[in-house]
Amino acid sequence: VITDAANWRVGQPAFTTTLRGLVDMDLEVHTLETGVHSGIFGGVFPDAIMVLSRIVASLHDDDGRPAVDGLLAGEADPLDLTEAELRSQAGAVDGLQLIGSGTLTSRTWAGPAISVLAIDAPPMSEAINQIVPVARAKLSVRIAPGDDPARAMAAVREHIESHVPWGARVTLTEGASAAPFALETSGRGYAAARAAFDEAWGKPPVEIGIGGSIPFVAAFAEAFPAADIMLTAVGDPTSRIHGPDESQDLDDLQKACLAEAITLRLLAED
Repeated sequence: VITDAANWRVGQPAFTTTLRGLVDMDLEVHTLETGVHSGIFGGVFPDAIMVLSRIVASLHDDDGRPAVDGLLAGEADPLDLTEAELRSQAGAVDGLQLIGSGTLTSRTWAGPAISVLAIDAPPMSEAINQIVPVARAKLSVRIAPGDDPARAMAAVREHIESHVPWGARVTLTEGASAAPFALETSGRGYAAARAAFDEAWGKPPVEIGIGGSIPFVAAFAEAFPAADIMLTAVGDPTSRIHGPDESQDLDDLQKACLAEAITLRLLAED
């Protein structure tokens, strides 16, 4: 039992049935051996931030869909998720347009997503009149269930190497990878947990996907192929997972504790 996912919403328990995989990488751009005067050499030589920006921009099309050829995408049950609820969960600023296409759940559970997690370049407080010779970015690519991390990493590398402008020198350092995973939700463990969740919350759990990656799940399944794996949660989409102000609904936490106890009782009685 792995309680590292998210409930569907506050007050609505869930079993997570699919996880996206992950590959990430560090992208480094060099245009000059050292920084040079932006007035004397500007207009002839590109700075590294310009090159990095163009490469990063090439990763998505005009609608915000990942533009890397070969990344798989699927479909997911839309359930009852609305755009208004998703905007509220994420804290989207007024007027921000959604990116991608398809149902909201398909975009967040069953399709790829490419994010720029960080950029390493001179901060504005240290800016001087020179052409920046080096810039770096950390890229994170979530991959859909059914895709392969090694193949996805190779596809991203090929895309980046074919979209380097002006002959700049690019180094791509591969980082973490995690396989996507689909869980089977049958068996006596799930039967006991469904009954326990229904009793603890007063409503049955729904089956959802999640856009995050938990490498341990695939690794555990490979090591123990006969084990039933249950992926559930005590948090929810408003918990701001991995944020500095991560939170927990205490009523849901109490119900999760009760559901765990009932599940163990039911399994012991079986």
